[in-house]
Amino acid sequence: MAPETRRAPVRSYRDLVVWQRAMTLAEGVYAATRKFPKEEIYGLTSQMRRAAVSVASNIAEGQARPGRGELLQFLGYAAGSLAELGTQVTLAARFDLFAPGIEQSLTDLIAEVGRLLNGLRNSLKPERMAQRSLAASTTTERDH
Repeated sequence: MAPETRRAPVRSYRDLVVWQRAMTLAEGVYAATRKFPKEEIYGLTSQMRRAAVSVASNIAEGQARPGRGELLQFLGYAAGSLAELGTQVTLAARFDLFAPGIEQSLTDLIAEVGRLLNGLRNSLKPERMAQRSLAASTTTERDH
């Protein structure tokens, strides 16, 4: 049986790796869109920035909510914003708005945040929580 890895308790949204990576993604989007043509300031520039900010913001807001159901709801909003951003990155690439390498860098970050988000969402679903609870009680019973 593989040894269990203990993680530090989550005291704040800032402790969540998914939030930290979403912040890195938002920084990357802001840097990339600075080089977009000025006529895009109210188009893709604005939309991409809002979507990127929304991912990290919804993770933070969900973590601050009192219930697991609300956290899951806000993580769902974050996933939706991430999908919007992925579409916008694809459009910007089709319009040749990125410097070389930027599309791939953003796409990789979007995929990473998506995996982290899905992992967190799956770990919080009621059936997963029940499985963990059962596993913990089985381990506790064996230890006595």
